Amino acid sequence: MGRGRAKAKQTKVARELKYNSPNMDLDRLKADLGVNGSTTRSTTEGDDPNADDEYDDDEYSAYLVDDDD
Repeated sequence: MGRGRAKAKQTKVARELKYNSPNMDLDRLKADLGVNGSTTRSTTEGDDPNADDEYDDDEYSAYLVDDDD
């Protein structure tokens, strides 16, 4: 027990986030992230980390654990 205050604070914060939208400056966010409005990144075959996967033809390959990480 003893979670009364902690839970009340979490509830208060959650309610504020749900009903009060924060003021966001999206242009500044784009500038911070270095995103240009006209620049989009497309994925190519060279970007695929699994392109040389030796288990491509195995139907159970999705269940394998990669030990390289």
